[in-house]
Amino acid sequence: MTSTAQPARPALARRLAAALYRHPRLQLGLLLGPPLGALVIAYLGALLLLLINAFWTYDAFTGRVVTQPTLDNFAQILSTSVFRDVALRTIRTAAAVTIADAVIAFPIAYFMARVASRRTRNLLIVAVVLPLWSGYLVKVYAWRIMLLNGGFLDSALSPFGLHGPGLSDVSAWLVFTDLGARAGSTFRRVILPMTLPAVIAGSIFTFSLTLGDYVTPSLVAGGTQFIGNIVFENIGVVGNTPLAAAYACVPIAVMVVYLIIARRTGAFESL
Repeated sequence: MTSTAQPARPALARRLAAALYRHPRLQLGLLLGPPLGALVIAYLGALLLLLINAFWTYDAFTGRVVTQPTLDNFAQILSTSVFRDVALRTIRTAAAVTIADAVIAFPIAYFMARVASRRTRNLLIVAVVLPLWSGYLVKVYAWRIMLLNGGFLDSALSPFGLHGPGLSDVSAWLVFTDLGARAGSTFRRVILPMTLPAVIAGSIFTFSLTLGDYVTPSLVAGGTQFIGNIVFENIGVVGNTPLAAAYACVPIAVMVVYLIIARRTGAFESL
């Protein structure tokens, strides 16, 4: 008389599958844990190395990094007018780009919410998202062609003596307008408060990307220095990585303050 033992591996697999089925949160954690853990280690690890490197110094005579903690790099950034001017210029430019994006986006969003049909709205969504699929350098060179002297924008404005350099509840707008409010008052009291969290949420990406960009200023800005350019030059040309790391902390500090303000406005709920 012979007896056949059941294989242990299928039984273990069934018990594991049953346990995951009864605990969906555990299943989700096991699914997302490894990739999220790798991203956290990669980004937070790189940020930690950046902060540590910012407290080191660079010996110009030997060309080596001195790993003795000091605040000399931050003192040099605060005491040198060039670093202060470049930081302020970068922040002003990032703010101007963010405001310009919001001004351009408002009419498009209003048209999509009030006027456009479903087909037109879908086409506009594709048109807005489509530039994100193109290459970064392609967009930069396209802007360069448009903004150059004699380019498209300059040629279009020269005859006039000029030279080139989320949807909300529409019913609330209609009610406010039906009660006799003017267009400006409707925008100021209804549309802007309703869309402000979404605008601030979108501005987080626009402001942060502009704040740290160095390719676009190099190709379009005509030699004007920004934070990203100085960081890149100190790393790739001079080799002063501690000073570059310390200067890279400036946009990080600005974004921390910006995110704190954005959180108080409830913008994170619109992400």
